[in-house]
Amino acid sequence: MPALGSQRRLLGSLNCTPPATLPLTLAPNRTGPQCLEVSIPDGLFLSLGLVSLVENVLVVAAIAKNRNLHSPMYYFICCLAMSDLLVSVSNVLETAVMLLLEAGVLATRAAAVQQLDNVIDVLICSSMVSSLCFLGAIAVDRYISIFYALRYHSVVTLPRAWRIIAAIWVASILNSVLFITYYNHTVVLLCLVGFFIAMLALMAVLYVHMLARACQHARGIARLQKRQRPIHQGFGLKGAATLTILLGVFFLCWGPFFLHLSLIVLCPQHPTCGCIFKNFNLFLALIICNAIVDPLIYAFRSQELRKTLQEV
Repeated sequence: MPALGSQRRLLGSLNCTPPATLPLTLAPNRTGPQCLEVSIPDGLFLSLGLVSLVENVLVVAAIAKNRNLHSPMYYFICCLAMSDLLVSVSNVLETAVMLLLEAGVLATRAAAVQQLDNVIDVLICSSMVSSLCFLGAIAVDRYISIFYALRYHSVVTLPRAWRIIAAIWVASILNSVLFITYYNHTVVLLCLVGFFIAMLALMAVLYVHMLARACQHARGIARLQKRQRPIHQGFGLKGAATLTILLGVFFLCWGPFFLHLSLIVLCPQHPTCGCIFKNFNLFLALIICNAIVDPLIYAFRSQELRKTLQEV
């Protein structure tokens, strides 16, 4: 992925710059305050990618194996796992090639490295965009299943789900090619940041509305059974905690990366923004962490899927 203000990781590796020895270093800045730079060791980067790889492969294998999971909801979860899988594989591949270049094991021309870097960048970017899209698709699917339960199977049909999935993949690839080609244009960066904000707002509105409906349903049950108010309060607190974790993880893992893009537009030459740009690899690591957490939130909570995983 282009650092968008700093060197690309593959091209930067041709300079054979030695990595920082400390996980946290203060990088002096003569034109501003000292910068807190978080160095991500390559071993940690590879480890996170491999953990995400294993988790998401298990999710895809379980959904492919169990016919009971062949429904639109699980197909969206499967595509999210595939997107997260590509995020991990592309970043691990980029790190591995970078290490081989630095060690001198892989000798190639700068032009070939440029082409390889472009291919990996498109792969990383398309997997990120598709991952965000499928997170939104899962939220919409759950919203329809709650508020339009009687019409759900007529609204969310398999052919319609397949068309949505195909459209997301095609749009993600095309947008990624445009982004990598014109990544130094302000409009492209603003569109990408706007896409993240729109997806965050969509998920927040849908999940908050679903939580409100669940609390209303719990109140109705409590009235019928003449239960006490603390039971409803406990349900509301549990639902709020779940919603906070879901949206909090999404914002924590994706927010820094899109903050990076925003600052490139707002203050590309400011010393403080320059300090944030130095932590680009940390932002990529957080996205890989999101690929690790997604199966725990969306897939492994399903009893049917866990049962299939045990069989696998």
